[in-house]
Amino acid sequence: MSITDTRAAFSPEGDGHVSREMLEQLDQAPTSREHWKIMFISGMGFFTDAYDLFVIGIVATLVTAQWHISGTQKSLLTSLALLSSAAGAIAFGRIADRLGRKKIYGYEVLVLALGAIACAFSPGIWWLIGFRAILGFGIGGDYPVSATIMSEYANKSNRGRMVSLVFAMQGLGLIVGPLLAIILLSSGMSDNLVWRLLLAFGAIPALSVFYLRRQLNETPRFQLAQIERKEADEKAKREGKAIGMRAVLADRRLLRWLIGASVAWFLFDLVYYGNTISTPIIVKLVAPHASLITQTAYILGIFGVFAFPAYFLAAFTIDHIGRRWMQFGGFIMIALAFFGLWLVPGATTTVVPFILLFGATYFFAEFGPNTTTFVYPAEIFPVRVRTSSHGIAAASGKIGAFVGTYALTALLPRIGLGSTSALVGGVAAVGAVVTITLLPEPKGQSLEEITEEGNEPQPTSVSVLALAHSRGIRPPSA
Repeated sequence: MSITDTRAAFSPEGDGHVSREMLEQLDQAPTSREHWKIMFISGMGFFTDAYDLFVIGIVATLVTAQWHISGTQKSLLTSLALLSSAAGAIAFGRIADRLGRKKIYGYEVLVLALGAIACAFSPGIWWLIGFRAILGFGIGGDYPVSATIMSEYANKSNRGRMVSLVFAMQGLGLIVGPLLAIILLSSGMSDNLVWRLLLAFGAIPALSVFYLRRQLNETPRFQLAQIERKEADEKAKREGKAIGMRAVLADRRLLRWLIGASVAWFLFDLVYYGNTISTPIIVKLVAPHASLITQTAYILGIFGVFAFPAYFLAAFTIDHIGRRWMQFGGFIMIALAFFGLWLVPGATTTVVPFILLFGATYFFAEFGPNTTTFVYPAEIFPVRVRTSSHGIAAASGKIGAFVGTYALTALLPRIGLGSTSALVGGVAAVGAVVTITLLPEPKGQSLEEITEEGNEPQPTSVSVLALAHSRGIRPPSA
């Protein structure tokens, strides 16, 4: 089905009624320049997310020496943004389902940018912690809206790839963060200026896409769902059925998927963010005599060799491998790599075996649950509660990230890297069990097929073109 055929379904010459066939035409339209544009402006939020959440480890090292902060303050500095991002995911996700994706899109990166700028001018540690919480709220808000917008515009054969590529922009943030840190640390600037510049830079990519996000049209699927909402809600009330998120909780299948998506994301982020933000501490344990610049170079090497290419490998294979097996296999391999750090002699004290095993955890995170936990909730829930459900799952992940970051910051100096790796490996193994028992495989299906929305009676008197003109909808252009 060509994009021309899709446009024809939205033309005044057509028979003028919404049908499943028209949605199928949208699902079969080829990937166009407009799709790639949406991918880029959505992905820049995740570039900023990864950048901001990584550099705080470097910043924490610098401000500890400058302000002589306590262990509790350092843990809060590195982890509080993750907790506030959980609140942002739920809040923005709910608003996007109630008012529309377009109504809210762009404001989450504005909050993020303002938080980053405020952090750079912090006069003291508690100010910095507070401003990081504001930044985190904006980061969390980006998850459900960006993922859903991309999934609702993408065709079904390449949907996994396009949503994954949005998230793959995180990989660029993981590279730019330590690279910029090395440049600034090598420049001869004072440490006080270095950490402030590192934090301020996070506002630039966010502000660069604010205008572009505000120009995006509402997704056709949301607009069509809005037309059907009143009639469907009235029918559900007459029949005594739940509506909205209550309907998800009342549906055993959807509830199982929500639990599966949320718990898997919680477990993964506990492992991933705990280690990523604690990477400067981990590398220092392995190479205690290396300078901060050398340690940061090790981190850059791990991210560049292992993590970065795995994001794109995942994006271009997810529609073939499937979400379920990619996530299950990723969790298993992460667990084995962490168990290796625990059991292999010298793995936590010698640089080469450490880099190989620790790097493997990053490769199979990106080529695994870091990608799929983001994709899953953008696909498996009905359009009317899609961003709310994604927000709940993302919030669960960020709570896991908060727990993991706070716990690892405290555990690593006390019990060492080997014992900590054993605990983390066990968490990853549980994630594999959750995936295989609670989550479906949405590969190759339309969003309507996955949620069985296509089986609902469709209105027959709604002019699609009139809807497009009145609501500003248009399918992506070639």
